[in-house]
Amino acid sequence: QVQLVESGGGVAQAGGSLRLSCVASGRTFDRNAMAWFRQAPGKEREFVAVIGWTTTSSYYLDSVKGRFTISRDNAKNTAYLQMNDLKFEDTAIYYCASGEGYISDYAARDEYDYWGQGTQVTVSS
Repeated sequence: QVQLVESGGGVAQAGGSLRLSCVASGRTFDRNAMAWFRQAPGKEREFVAVIGWTTTSSYYLDSVKGRFTISRDNAKNTAYLQMNDLKFEDTAIYYCASGEGYISDYAARDEYDYWGQGTQVTVSS
């Protein structure tokens, strides 16, 4: 089992920045892909970003490209999501997810085996 705990959410003004962290515990973390999803009120949970276990590959939702950066520190069992130039539409609960083995569709929720409890991000206009 892998347990994931997110932190770093809060309130930011439009154009501001926040950095989310996701600490993993339990089984080996460094061979898992790590992803961030988000869910706004009344909407489906959507993929935001993913990083492979080698850290050389990462993919993003089109609307966050150039503003968000996903990274990981395997020595600290931690994944990060640096969010810059925040927009009102980024307001959501952000969830960390971990997937074991090969992931064929990184944007699909059912590809991930473990989820955190979520952290609220609110962007004020």
